[in-house]
Amino acid sequence: MVSNFTMAGMVLQMLISLLFPIGLLIYLRKKQLFSWKPLGIGILIFILFSQILEKALHFVMVDASGPSLKWTDSVFLFVLYAVLAAGIFEELGRYFGFKWMLKNNREYKDGLSFGLGHGGIEAVLIGTLGAVNALILANLINSGAFDAMIASTLPAEQAAFLKEKVLNTGFAEYILGGIERIAAISFHMAMSLLVLLGIRESRFIFVIYAILLHAMMDVIPALYQAGVVTNIWIAEVVIVLFGIAAFRFTLKIKKRFQE
Repeated sequence: MVSNFTMAGMVLQMLISLLFPIGLLIYLRKKQLFSWKPLGIGILIFILFSQILEKALHFVMVDASGPSLKWTDSVFLFVLYAVLAAGIFEELGRYFGFKWMLKNNREYKDGLSFGLGHGGIEAVLIGTLGAVNALILANLINSGAFDAMIASTLPAEQAAFLKEKVLNTGFAEYILGGIERIAAISFHMAMSLLVLLGIRESRFIFVIYAILLHAMMDVIPALYQAGVVTNIWIAEVVIVLFGIAAFRFTLKIKKRFQE
């Protein structure tokens, strides 16, 4: 059985992941640090580059049965591929968006708005919809309908893994999931500003920096996914620390845009 306390954690993750980007949008509008077009392009770029192009490459490269590449069981190569793929697709996506789709939107507020669109839609897809999915599965497990409605449609091992994951994920981990989305939005806003600054100053090296920083942030989470790091708190702390550093960068870089 999944406890009501754990299900409350799912609801809180869902609300944090949905309401934080909405609240941030309202705040930026009040501060006159928001523009709609970069927000929309940020959403579009995330869907195109991360959810379509990157996942298409994963389909070719990653073994569907587990966290490894199709031609090797090397954890090192899997992690290297995973972090570089995320960094390259998302940061080059930002570059493409600003370079060719936002030629007249290259102010500080445009970088913030693009990053909010990019990170906000990710929060909804991963944090909000993930929590909704967990809630549905938890209710099916508690009602005894999981085996009939879900397990019967999946391979036995996959169904058992899915059920065990829902049963063994606690309240605190769902709250961490919500906090992770806040940190990720902060990071996406900072990287959007970094890439935009590179375009404004004709310094593509800034895009390379963004790719490397993105890859660095994903190393520990990728090791957790591969089973090398077994404590989820370590992975979450790393993401939060990157989020805090990104927030400080976002504040400091504002002067560079005003010069």
